[in-house]
Formats: sequence, structure tokens, C-alpha cells
Amino acid sequence: MLLIPAIDLKNGKCVRLRQGRMDDETLFADDPVEMAGKWADAGCNRLHLIDLNGAFEGKPVNAEVIHQICETYPDIPIQVGGGIRTKDTVTAYLDAGAQFVIIGTQAIRAPHFITDLCNEFHGHIIMGLDARNGLIAVQGWAQITSNHAIDIARKFENEGISAIIYTDIARDGMMQGVNIEAVKTLAEAVAIPVIASGGVSRYADIRELQSISDSGIEGVVIGRALYEGAIDLKTAQEIINQPQETLDPATEQEIIAPLP
Repeated sequence: MLLIPAIDLKNGKCVRLRQGRMDDETLFADDPVEMAGKWADAGCNRLHLIDLNGAFEGKPVNAEVIHQICETYPDIPIQVGGGIRTKDTVTAYLDAGAQFVIIGTQAIRAPHFITDLCNEFHGHIIMGLDARNGLIAVQGWAQITSNHAIDIARKFENEGISAIIYTDIARDGMMQGVNIEAVKTLAEAVAIPVIASGGVSRYADIRELQSISDSGIEGVVIGRALYEGAIDLKTAQEIINQPQETLDPATEQEIIAPLP
């Protein structure tokens, strides 16, 4: 299972929001490229970059920083989202070195857009489903639609999407734990691999996701828990690299004990 550090970009800096509110941010780094290096040094095998300004404005705003990260760390697969509404933006990010682009709002507003992208950029398109109480939110989570996440996922099941990133907005940035039930229900409903996002706050969240990974869960995006030191990336990787059946509670506690 992939452990994917999140780098959320606002005004060129690395921040974390609470429940997607642009007025409730915590600044974690002035230099996102340097922050990407920290996760690279820790052995991450994918990065999650989100242009927060872009998500609200509907066009790239932090593209320059994203390009710098892609160029600086060409060996790390990078998934990029936020404000991607045109084919030209997709092409620009892929040409810069991103491995995947995340389509959220535009998949809901113009379904043909993601279909066309999957046909042209097969294997590089991820769908972002951001939901509150099961209902999809768009435009930087500012607008809640009447679309249910599972219905949308099923609609695009045969379009060639590489993965679905499912974010529980109510838990995002709140350090309250993952909505395991919702993630599992979605993963079991479709054949598309699911990446969980929102609320990861402790090693137990990662362990629980790993225990149901056979349902179709490919990975988990981790944000605030990494930045605040609740989870150490190297230690988390050690935990999931050991077979579930061989890691008893005492051993797991021994691994986790030295960390805050």
C-alpha cells in the first residue's frame, strides 16, 4: 500500500487547511521544493501535490512550484491536482514530469472531459472524489452537489481511470481518523483502485487501511499527521512492509514507541 505525503500549495508555500477552508490554514514551509526533498529523503514512493489557489480559481496558480518539484525529483512519481480544467494544463503537468493528474471538479461538470483525457493519456488520469456526507463537493470544496460518490465512481468505472482519490472533507486536516467505512464501501463498489485521503492521524489508521487493502485500496494520502510529527514516514513504511499476520501488537508497539 502506498503512503503518499501531501504538499498543499497556497501562494507558493506549503500549508495545510482544515476541512478545505482557505481561511483556516497552517503554514508548514516557505519552500515546498525543500519540503518535497524531506519526503524524498524519507523514502516516499509518490508525492501528492495540490494547487489550492488553483482549485478555487479554476486555473493553475502554483504551477511554477509544481514544475520545480517535478524537475528536482524526477525519480519520484508525482500526482498533481487543483484547478485542472483544460487539456493544455494536463499536458503541461505531464510534460513537466508529473506521472498523474487528478481531475475533480471538471469530471462532475463535464464528464466527457475525463473520458477524453483517459483516451489520450491512458494510465495517467486519477479521479478526485471529495465528499461531505457522501455527496461530492467541487470548486475547491466550496460547493456541495447532489451527486453521490459511489454513483460517480460507477459512472466512470470503464473509462480507464488509474485510481480514485477519495477524501472525506469533514475529516481532512482534523486529525480525527480515516472514515474507514466510507473508503471500504467505495473500494468494494468499483474495480478502480482507491486512494484514501483525509483524517489520517495515527499509525492505527494506516494499519486499519492496510488490513482492508484487499478490497481495492491502493494507498493513503497523509498530510497534517506528517507535518505535526504524529506519524513518521519511515516508521509507517516499516509497519506496512511487514506482513499483517506477522506483526503482533507487541511488535507494532515496539516500532511505534520511540516516536512522539
